[in-house]
Amino acid sequence: MEAMTPRLAWRKSTYSSSQGDHCIELAELGKAVGIRDSKDPDGPKLVVGRAAFRALVADLKR
Repeated sequence: MEAMTPRLAWRKSTYSSSQGDHCIELAELGKAVGIRDSKDPDGPKLVVGRAAFRALVADLKR
């Protein structure tokens, strides 16, 4: 994924704080979603399938 990172369009939630701290960023990767820490964009990324990501978001909303 490192070779693809510069071309990805990373997005932050509209619910993120105005200071920009404590945020995650997401990037669409076809059949998966990339997740990274906005404070460390060159750091590790988590890649999960779309179904797993939808389940994660649904659980977090509860």
